[in-house]
Amino acid sequence: MKILEYFLDNKYVQSKTDSYYDVFNPSTGEQIAKMPRLTLEEVKEVIASSQRAYEPWSNTPVMKRVQILYKVKHLLEQRVEELTILLATEQGKAYNEAKGDVLKAIEGTQQACSMPQLMLGDALMNTSVGYDTCLYRESLGVFAGITPFNFPAMIPMGWMAPMCIACGNTMVLKVSGATPMSALKIADIYREAGLPDGVLNIISCDRHITNELLTNPIIKGISFVGSTAVGKYIYKTAAEAGKRVQALCEAKNHALVLEDAPLVRTAAGIINASYGCAGQRCMALPVVVAQESIADELISLIKAQAEKLVVGPAYDKANQLGPLYSEAHRQSVIKWIEKGVEEGAELVLDGRGCKVEGYPNGFYLGATIFDKVTPEMSIGQKEIFGPVLCVKRVKDFEEGLQVMNASPYGNGSVIFTQNGHYAREFTKRTHGGMVGVNVGIPVPISIFPFSGHKDSFFGDLHIFGKDGVRFYTESKCVTTRWFDEEEKKKAKTSTWDGTI
Repeated sequence: MKILEYFLDNKYVQSKTDSYYDVFNPSTGEQIAKMPRLTLEEVKEVIASSQRAYEPWSNTPVMKRVQILYKVKHLLEQRVEELTILLATEQGKAYNEAKGDVLKAIEGTQQACSMPQLMLGDALMNTSVGYDTCLYRESLGVFAGITPFNFPAMIPMGWMAPMCIACGNTMVLKVSGATPMSALKIADIYREAGLPDGVLNIISCDRHITNELLTNPIIKGISFVGSTAVGKYIYKTAAEAGKRVQALCEAKNHALVLEDAPLVRTAAGIINASYGCAGQRCMALPVVVAQESIADELISLIKAQAEKLVVGPAYDKANQLGPLYSEAHRQSVIKWIEKGVEEGAELVLDGRGCKVEGYPNGFYLGATIFDKVTPEMSIGQKEIFGPVLCVKRVKDFEEGLQVMNASPYGNGSVIFTQNGHYAREFTKRTHGGMVGVNVGIPVPISIFPFSGHKDSFFGDLHIFGKDGVRFYTESKCVTTRWFDEEEKKKAKTSTWDGTI
């Protein structure tokens, strides 16, 4: 059994712990590695390393900082295939989805390469007679990133690390113990690109040890992606300790399908959004709100396409639906399907009997569809995080919008229609932070923020876009005034009368 090491000062270090996370290949069900749960003393040592690295790194001109990131981007592009196979192996998402995960890490790195422009401040000459004012953006110190299992490359090494370190900060990344290998491999690429020791450290530890990241005064901010319950705790605990926090949390995204939508194309978009990554993403589409007049036809089209999805090992390019990331999670999703049956929803397609020849121990679950899900049913309210689609029927646009806005979550919100009036009304009145019009997964590119609302986000500044730069920097306003010789003479003899 391979015992993984954590990443400290550009070296892989063996932990002194006797406790480990189990890392599986979900496609086969075989355990492939163990990731150490670091001790409190080791985590403190990592934080101290990041603090030592901060001053020389923050004093490195931003133009030089991004030169390293340009090299990182180049090396990532060279190793897309290698990283894709590694990610598919440890996480279980189908090959194309795994490749997309890696490409998103590259996209985030490319965005961070623009930091010389993104960190530009503002200036105004003669703000008052003889006074000039400039606003600068400066780094803050050490940040911590806490990341989930479902995007092992994109979230830690695309969303968090590049932006943070390009701004002149250092970062401690606590990655998921279930899927740590992709981030550790990419950290090696940062080392190869010339990143100084301690600027990026990678660990994994238990929740009670994670509290050290939330309360240690050296840590200036926390970037988190995970469940709402944990996000609320992190937001409260870290904010009370005086830290800035961005907590991206769970979701239950809905799509409203009106009767004028092109149904074949719409069904294809729903399939991709609902079953990509086996539904294990916060921007998945687990609920369709269908206008009653076309609901039967739409469900028939979705079912026909869902039944054709090729299920199998994640790293096989022919497969479209890989396994769930763990057996425990697979069992959790199965319980949700059982719950839906108990609640009285109509089970149109049941994925529980999914078997993949030659892989009897893989964590597979087929596409599942529930129809006639009513507002009080928990399967239509709670995040299942699996390949389960719920259909809610409504009579018209107004009822559909009301059903969608009743959700406590507000990550994504989608409408399928050819009616410009309804599309505009939806965009204006929906409570989702990322809105799609005939777009099943309305995730913007990284020049815009990943802007969840309601219980899907806690904080003031989102990941990416201008928000991302503001989160990892603080502003400093400098006002200057200079005197010529005559003014100096006057200043010696004059008295201030209290006016400005």
